Amino acid sequence: MRKIQLTMVLCTVFFSAVILLAQEEKKFPANVAKPQAEQAEQAKKAEPQEKEAKPRPEADTTVLDTQQWKEVDESVEKALKWLISQQQADGSFPSKKTGQPGVTGLCMLAFMSQGHLPGEGEYGDQLQRALDFIVSCQKRSGLIALEAPDVDKLSRRVAHDVGYTCVYNHAIAALVLTESYAMTGSDQTKPIKPIIEKALMATYQMQDFRRARKDDEGGWRYLDIAEFVDADLSVTAWQLMFMRSAKNAGFDIEEERITRAIKFVHRCFQEDRGTFSYKVGFPDRPSRGMAGAGILALAHSGLHDSPEAQRAGDWILKSGFHEYNEMGRVKDIVSSGDRYHYGLLTSSQAMYQLGGRHWRDFFPPTVRVLMDNQSKDGSWKTEKMHNDRQYGNAYTTAIGVLTLSTPNDLLPIFQR
Repeated sequence: MRKIQLTMVLCTVFFSAVILLAQEEKKFPANVAKPQAEQAEQAKKAEPQEKEAKPRPEADTTVLDTQQWKEVDESVEKALKWLISQQQADGSFPSKKTGQPGVTGLCMLAFMSQGHLPGEGEYGDQLQRALDFIVSCQKRSGLIALEAPDVDKLSRRVAHDVGYTCVYNHAIAALVLTESYAMTGSDQTKPIKPIIEKALMATYQMQDFRRARKDDEGGWRYLDIAEFVDADLSVTAWQLMFMRSAKNAGFDIEEERITRAIKFVHRCFQEDRGTFSYKVGFPDRPSRGMAGAGILALAHSGLHDSPEAQRAGDWILKSGFHEYNEMGRVKDIVSSGDRYHYGLLTSSQAMYQLGGRHWRDFFPPTVRVLMDNQSKDGSWKTEKMHNDRQYGNAYTTAIGVLTLSTPNDLLPIFQR
């Protein structure tokens, strides 16, 4: 009898131990060997993963291979980190006063071309501060420029160093506002609607200035009267971009104004040279910047397939950007005002609008030159040519980013 009882006790102890072990096993599972495929998969996940190239429109991914796109993304990220390190306490990006807020605007466009927006994401706070700086530069007349008279109505009685820069500052800054307004639709950008409306009124007023030459009608020039020629393609292209962007964002734009401006752009085309000139009737002033500006102006009116746009695209390919910070290869007819970075900005967007062979032949060699000449800190050198040197390398670095970001197709104004 005792043997039976002892046996029953031992059995009870044994099964209790088994149950306890099973419970502990659930809490702390044994390191059971897994199939090799599963182990390999877990090991792969544990390894640091390379960043994939950013998604881009399928039609444009073939101009570079996968590795080249990754290098482009790394180059852009370095440049953006350098740019953000340069931001000033007032929200601006560094340049001389007469270059503001145009340079700050170009820096903002560089970030926005990579999908970064004011008030959102990684650089949201910094971009909101930059946007606030731009808004703070608007004068009572609607003109957006740091250095300009704060008057109720625009006057052309201003110093030349203010007069020739403030029109660029105005158009670029206003373009940034309309692009921000279109891309975010957030509470941060709703208050800028009246700012944009006032800016449009200033743009209209400048287009309506009396001009001595009939050829200049419909275009824009400097705020001051510097000479008898009172319209040029460079300023006109920026004002057109602002108006087109505003229209895309839902603002009412007088179509007749765009028609008048496009007629002026057509008059700037030089049939004998197959490209655009800076002014009507001045055949010695072709440049890469003006070729790109002319194409862009036509493309924004749906005329990218026009003979003028196509021929100007061919001219850009002949000239090229193969020597960094130097003049183009068509040196015998390029004016002394040919700027490398400004030309890069307009030409890259223009060639993207043309697409096809123009884009395929333009983008890969331009990318290579830019990446080979990027500084270790992520910036690019200041402009070597003409007056643009004074605007510093936040200006040139922003243009480098905008050029490399062209096929991202994120900024509404530059979308095909």
